[in-house]
Amino acid sequence: MRWKGGRRSSNVEDRRGLSAGGAAGGGAALRLLPLLIRSKTGRWVLVIGVVLFFAARLAGIDLLPLLTGQSGAGGPERAIPPEQEELVEFVSVVLADTEDTWEGLFQSMGRQYQQPRLVLFSGQVSSACGSANSAMGPFYCPADQRVYIDLSFYNDLREKYGAPGDFAQAYVIAHEVGHHVQTLLGISARVHQARRSASPAQANQLSVRQELQADCFAGLWGFHAHTQRQLLDSGDLGEALAAAAAIGDDRLQQQSQGRVTPDSFTHGSSAQRMAWFQRGFESGKFSACDTFSARNL
Repeated sequence: MRWKGGRRSSNVEDRRGLSAGGAAGGGAALRLLPLLIRSKTGRWVLVIGVVLFFAARLAGIDLLPLLTGQSGAGGPERAIPPEQEELVEFVSVVLADTEDTWEGLFQSMGRQYQQPRLVLFSGQVSSACGSANSAMGPFYCPADQRVYIDLSFYNDLREKYGAPGDFAQAYVIAHEVGHHVQTLLGISARVHQARRSASPAQANQLSVRQELQADCFAGLWGFHAHTQRQLLDSGDLGEALAAAAAIGDDRLQQQSQGRVTPDSFTHGSSAQRMAWFQRGFESGKFSACDTFSARNL
């Protein structure tokens, strides 16, 4: 990828080396809410606090880590590998490019794109969706509209899964941003509602369709990064497809348990993940990513 020198996103939040539990003061602030609500003065304090919170967000200042206990007052717990610093820049540039792509696509749909934040962490992290550790891999939390990634995952992607290359790494980010797009468009909420009344097999199938759509959205970003900004080199598409294949449910199940059980798939097979990424990449059209209407995945 020709990413060096690209615009860096201002939406990267670096929590590497910080305690997953965060500062005690942040958690205490949240625990005071019931007490504040019970008094008239407390309610006025809350109103003023909410106004200040959103004013800070408009000014580009994020106070959520302070309120949720991620301010870092607990002090660093892990050393930050110096070799990750170029990765931090890379992730920031890729995130910025997804912002450019999706802002344009949303504008063409008559909508306004709300940029997600990307949280870098090491070991463990707390999100609005609960606590997580590095073993879970990168994830998106719709409750706080943040993408979370421990950069050590890229070592696993290269060494454990056999999918090296910078575009393979970019695909991971673009896939999680795809989930953010689904959240903004109400797709995730509809899937969540449908899963509540579905059988386990049907719920898994809905999850697969949602994940494959995020793969297609990642490919859609790749199309625009290539055609509009010429970021890709020859061989980059192959890197992304190798990454999609490496984390297919069938391959992961075969590696972990020695057998494949399609009814338990939640993300799709290697072939499906490759196919839907490629569909988005080759078409460049949002309409090509409707996995929920597709008869065959």
